[in-house]
Amino acid sequence: MAVVDEPPSEEMRGLYPFLYPDQDHLRSVLAEAQRSTEAKAAEIVRLRRHLAELDGDRLIACAQEMATRFAAGGRLFAFGNGGSSTDAQEVATAFLHPDPPARPLPALALTSDVAVVTALSNDVGFDVVFARQLAALARPGDIALGLSTSGGSANVVHAFHEAARLGLLTVGLAGDRGGRLAELGLLDHLFVVPSPSVHRIQEAQTTLYHVLRELTQHALGASLPA
Repeated sequence: MAVVDEPPSEEMRGLYPFLYPDQDHLRSVLAEAQRSTEAKAAEIVRLRRHLAELDGDRLIACAQEMATRFAAGGRLFAFGNGGSSTDAQEVATAFLHPDPPARPLPALALTSDVAVVTALSNDVGFDVVFARQLAALARPGDIALGLSTSGGSANVVHAFHEAARLGLLTVGLAGDRGGRLAELGLLDHLFVVPSPSVHRIQEAQTTLYHVLRELTQHALGASLPA
């Protein structure tokens, strides 16, 4: 039986006007989407270049210290909330499962074990959900890498206090002006993305931790793929 492709009724157009835009409106929407995409792409490129100029030497120094810790048997613990939680898991995966011939490095995201996260949140409090895990798992010589777009996440701040107490190398990634992480005065390395946009901050932080991974591998003497 042939299917007749009939034009939508006026009732259907009224219910779903966004499905049936007129051509002039459609062209306008597509042009605006293109303009917005190009502007955002240009913004993140400028921000990444600015960070390279601002933090290039400090990234190298941080990676060298991380390499020293890894070479001595240290492990990396990554943590953050929301989108930064996903980033923390990507950090751990990037270090633990790099592309060959780079060497795998021991890393764990403290956001990965839902049972532990929910138990600590329910039984003790969400503010210590990362600090308690560091207290149980970490030892002097390990690395704590925390991400916060605002720099003010209470559980990230508590985790860095615990990490410093334990003698871990502390590496923070924050945004805007650094928030509470910039005020602590106890982090070994803090990289602040100078932007008020959460989206741009997270995009730039992704670049930062992948650069740190590659620089760490180079410092360890690994031959990375081109």
